[in-house]
Amino acid sequence: MYLLLHLLIVSGLVIRIILRPHREPASRIAWIAVVSAVPVLGLVAYVLLGEVRLGPRRVERLRRAVAALPPPGAAPGSVAPALPDLPERVQSLFTLGRSINGFEPQGGNRAELLAGSDEAIAALVADIDAARDHVHLLFYIWLPDNNGLKVAEALKRAAARGVACRAMADAIGSKLLIRSAHWRAMEQAGVRLARALPRGLLSRIDLRNHRKIAVIDDRVAYCGSQNCADAAFAVKAKYAPWVDVMVRFEGPVARQKQHLFLSDWTAHVGEDLGALLLRPLPATGGDGIVVQAIGTGPMTRALAMPEVFETLIYAARRELTITTPYYVPNETLQTALCNCARRGVATTIVFPARNDSWIVGAASRSYYADLLAAGVRIFEYAGGLLHAKTLTLDGEVTLLGSANLDRRSFDLNFENNALVWDAALTQAVRARQESYLARSRAVTAVEVAAWPWTRRLWNNAVAMLGPVI
Repeated sequence: MYLLLHLLIVSGLVIRIILRPHREPASRIAWIAVVSAVPVLGLVAYVLLGEVRLGPRRVERLRRAVAALPPPGAAPGSVAPALPDLPERVQSLFTLGRSINGFEPQGGNRAELLAGSDEAIAALVADIDAARDHVHLLFYIWLPDNNGLKVAEALKRAAARGVACRAMADAIGSKLLIRSAHWRAMEQAGVRLARALPRGLLSRIDLRNHRKIAVIDDRVAYCGSQNCADAAFAVKAKYAPWVDVMVRFEGPVARQKQHLFLSDWTAHVGEDLGALLLRPLPATGGDGIVVQAIGTGPMTRALAMPEVFETLIYAARRELTITTPYYVPNETLQTALCNCARRGVATTIVFPARNDSWIVGAASRSYYADLLAAGVRIFEYAGGLLHAKTLTLDGEVTLLGSANLDRRSFDLNFENNALVWDAALTQAVRARQESYLARSRAVTAVEVAAWPWTRRLWNNAVAMLGPVI
């Protein structure tokens, strides 16, 4: 009787796995194997982790929030230059970005690549202290450490001046701050606070808001990999320092970052702030640089983030350099990188030598042999945990932000990125990538071939779980 019941449940789940939309064949096979081979635990694993499930109420709130906001480009002065004004070689990149959120590539921006984690926090605090109208912050991890509290104190000062301050932190990633007296002190000082994606009975706990967004006075925006914390990163201190990239933008792209923030804020708080998106855009001086915000997550179309990465990779003609802490690609991304090198493009990837996730570290190394055989240069950074997520292309295009080249960023996390067409910023980011390479060692095909069979077995076995981790 129990065996029959178990077979019926397994059969039902297998049918559900096969019928689920937007799932890659490898993912279907992996989950069918887990459900079939591991009694009870496989069923529990699928119920908890097998589907991108935000919960019906949360999904409805997110949909209503996005639908209620004015569409991108609704404000006076927000019309972007026509795409034909862009060089033909980059038009398709921004066309793809526009198809995700409706954001046009925006000219008239200025950008500054900040020197390091402390400098990024110092710049953010200075902008908050100079704010006159509003400050909007969203961080995946916000710690009650030195840098985290500097930002908290700046928000309290701004609120005391009458500036509208709204801050959101991921309910899991920022739980130390949320549970602390500092969170309550910010609220008492007049800062409006919200927890992103609190636990729900019908939602996956590992679906997180991984975005890092700061918008000040609809004029300044920050985008990058850095959380609101010290580089020492006390919660995982043994991997420190955490090495990040953060760019301060000034110009129309701040409105696009505002749109992403408000979509999250409205869904969680219910406050109608659509009027902010209808204000005339602040005036900009000069032509500036072209930037486009790209926000992805479970509420955007499936595989939007890997589409962006793959399109950029295939667009490379001379040089492609990538830094990422987490590499668990799907088959099409891995193929794109190998083909890039085979086309004669100088293709380089920099990973951290020590990964804070042993699972992801093992899975990443399972792909080394094929990448190296195709001609991709692989380096491992030894100066801490390289957490910067950057991509530079042919000296003129840069993608940076919160998204990793892994399946969590592809399928589960809410991410915030910026696509930039500008030789000067790309040169600055490329120089930063070179500074990482100077503290890295090259991984060779001979070295990987000499790994013991036990290590290769372990790496490949973990990578087989890529579609389910």
